Amino acid sequence: MKLGRRRKRIKTFSDYYNGEHVLKFASPEFKGQSGDLFEGFADNWTQVVPDAVVERLVPMAFRLEDGSLDEQAWKSWRRNECDIEVSLAFLEALITGRSYVLVWKPNGVDTEITFQDASSAIVEFKPGTRRERAVGMTVWADGSKEKAALFFPDVVYWFARDKSQTGSAAEWQQTDEKENPLKIVPLVPLENRSRLHGKPISEIANVIPLQDGVNTLWAHLFTASDQLALPARAILGMDRPTREILDADGEVIGEEDLPIDRFRSDRLLWLEREGAQIAEFSAADLTNYTNVIAVAVRHIAAQTRTPPSYLTGEMVNISADALIASEAGLVSKTQERQRFFGAALREVMRLEALASGDAARAEKLRLGSVVWRDAQFRSEAQYADALTKYKAINVPDEALWERIPGVQPDEVERWKSMRTDQAAAIVGGNIAGLFGPKPEEPMEEGSVEPQ
Repeated sequence: MKLGRRRKRIKTFSDYYNGEHVLKFASPEFKGQSGDLFEGFADNWTQVVPDAVVERLVPMAFRLEDGSLDEQAWKSWRRNECDIEVSLAFLEALITGRSYVLVWKPNGVDTEITFQDASSAIVEFKPGTRRERAVGMTVWADGSKEKAALFFPDVVYWFARDKSQTGSAAEWQQTDEKENPLKIVPLVPLENRSRLHGKPISEIANVIPLQDGVNTLWAHLFTASDQLALPARAILGMDRPTREILDADGEVIGEEDLPIDRFRSDRLLWLEREGAQIAEFSAADLTNYTNVIAVAVRHIAAQTRTPPSYLTGEMVNISADALIASEAGLVSKTQERQRFFGAALREVMRLEALASGDAARAEKLRLGSVVWRDAQFRSEAQYADALTKYKAINVPDEALWERIPGVQPDEVERWKSMRTDQAAAIVGGNIAGLFGPKPEEPMEEGSVEPQ
């Protein structure tokens, strides 16, 4: 029941992220005139805000308590393609407020790490605690059946029911029951902006009202541009132009007003009455709408700490220092998410170690850490300059290599091996081997190649 109540709110956030908005803040008269003309239109800022954060949330490795890299954890991470799917889980957490990670061994051999969205998984904590999970549940569709797994620390139950049956929990039928070998609930929540009291908050919750206002302003602007964007001309002191109506014999039997479209297409107008004048009504100033839209977008940037350059796309003659300053809020917000999401990922990899039967490694991971890619985007020249200065104060090469963006731990190990090979070649006197085989020199004209 709790999961069902949550799904409506989750769908609302997901629809806004996907650009499926309902036109709000418009008067009934405007809706009556425009109908469904603006159905499906959205100037979607709710997508930019979470995307700006998730592209900077990239786990690179896991460290144990002693500071060494956990190679086994990283292999399991890559084997389950978590390096790709974790971005999807982060994005769901930013949009809807939470997502989940399940660690399990379905076949008793290989440990699987899978990510669940908030509409198909839920976790309850023991009363009075924020970390000790009492029970977790996942729900999924399988053909005509809807299935569920209920995880307790000591036992796991599986249930199923027909999709056509909805309502009370009595319709679920238990299909299996097994002992939980981990002795802990294997479902871990990834919560965004969690609070001591209250639910996790969606990253776009405070963007939605401004988003609705922006959509309505655009609808009014488009309507005004269709009706009032061009100057309107009026003829004063003259009867409406008419034309004669003839019968089959060519006799005049009446007259009718000449369609205004005739004058628009022919671009001709005759003013035969004395004193007739032409007046003009100026076109509407549409910048009144765009100015308000720009203010709303700036408010979105301020409230979500998203750089204005991400929203407006305006980057003209901006220095590197000014760009870094404009992204300071986003970087700080991303680093804060790294701390909270990092704690959840440590718990996930601890469960992976327990599932692998390595209790000692699991305990070291409890006090370990997650290595993240730098949340601050810099140019290669900036990174090179910073690393050179770190080298000048005798920071080890391995520590410098780990700071290079995009460098994986296995690549650092390969560099260490290459450095060892170079040192061995120097000590062994094979200096030329460092540079490869000597290239062949071209033969001079008329010379004979030795046999």
